[in-house]
Amino acid sequence: MTKELLATNDIAAIKSALAEMNPVDVAEEFDELDDSASVVKLFRVLPKDTAADVFAYLSHDRQQEIVSAIKDKEVARIIDDLFLDDAVDFIEEMPAFVVKRVLSNLPPEKRDAINHFLKYPENSAGSIMTIEYIDLKAHLTVAETFEKIRAEGVDKETIYTCYVIDAARRLVGTVSVRTLLLSLPTDTIGEIMERSIISATTYDDKETLANDFRRYGLLAMPVVDNEKRLVGIVTFDDVMTVQEEEATEDFELMAAMSPSDEPYLKTSVLKLTQNRILWLMLLMLSATVTGSIISGFEDALAVMPALVAFIPMLMDTGGNAGSQSSTLIIRGMALDEIRLSDVFRVLWKEVRVSLLCGGALAAVNFLRIVLLQHEPTVALAVSLAILATVVLAKTVGCLLPMGAKLLRLDPAVMASPVITTVVDAGALLLFFAFAKGLLGV
Repeated sequence: MTKELLATNDIAAIKSALAEMNPVDVAEEFDELDDSASVVKLFRVLPKDTAADVFAYLSHDRQQEIVSAIKDKEVARIIDDLFLDDAVDFIEEMPAFVVKRVLSNLPPEKRDAINHFLKYPENSAGSIMTIEYIDLKAHLTVAETFEKIRAEGVDKETIYTCYVIDAARRLVGTVSVRTLLLSLPTDTIGEIMERSIISATTYDDKETLANDFRRYGLLAMPVVDNEKRLVGIVTFDDVMTVQEEEATEDFELMAAMSPSDEPYLKTSVLKLTQNRILWLMLLMLSATVTGSIISGFEDALAVMPALVAFIPMLMDTGGNAGSQSSTLIIRGMALDEIRLSDVFRVLWKEVRVSLLCGGALAAVNFLRIVLLQHEPTVALAVSLAILATVVLAKTVGCLLPMGAKLLRLDPAVMASPVITTVVDAGALLLFFAFAKGLLGV
């Protein structure tokens, strides 16, 4: 709709249409535009009080187009109006020349705050926190607190939870707006605050922090330094972004690709190739192991060529069984439902599941092979190999991700591609062992 209005140059109609839209929906309108001129033109039409909100939801490419086209004073106003965590996210993704221009035009206090935040490791709680929160002292009354919230709340990212600090800025409690509303105006914050505090430190892993949000059902979490001084808060919207990023990274690793921060349609063919080729190369070379195993049993295959027909089925079954286990274990560890101390419980459960699954597959496979007029001994050898392969696959599928976490690696690295390679080799060795023992080949 906005694209058509821009073509008619009806500024009044554009402003009227945008005024009725949520900033998120306005940001999506920018994705429909084909050229930088239209992007900048539409952004200039936005009311000043909503421009920063819309800017925060734009893609990094659109943000760069706008910053590159507008005046320094306009850039400074937009970035200064952003909440600090959104400003830091923008700075982190921009080229060096854009960062230099933006920082040089910001007020000193905002520039210092951004530079301070940029020093935190990328995956830490400090890198995603904001300093836009309400802090209180224990001696304030409820009435005085509401006056403070009215005076300062408009510039804060959230006011639903306030944080109580002492003279040294150490976090001593929290109080929700709900508690304030239900308290008497003369009650003091020290009397009504919650002293049991769930907090994070600046260097805590942001994925762990996201798990705590889910576990405790939080909307915001305070972040403290090593001396328990309040330095910021992390809000729910930032945690949702973390969870999306972590899930995307795990999916890509499980599919044997290097993680990428760029959306698919905005990633170049060369970059996509680069993300995939290394893993494909490694997996191709790892197949040399299975090829060597087959070569070692050429004599057996020459005596009974029919055995070759069962190899793909055996390897596929093992790969699928291993992927099932690894997917559940990786998800369980990501949600903190499974810990390293649960390794023996997990192993015992997967062994029992594998015996039931493998037994059912072996029984059906035995009947299928016999009905296809193969010898019962061939059917027995193949079926026993399937049973053993499923047990092996599910055992490997649950242990490898836990082993990766023990070594402080991403468990998703040990997902289907790696597990399939390991299981394929094991399945072939088991198959030829049963064939040799039962068929004498």
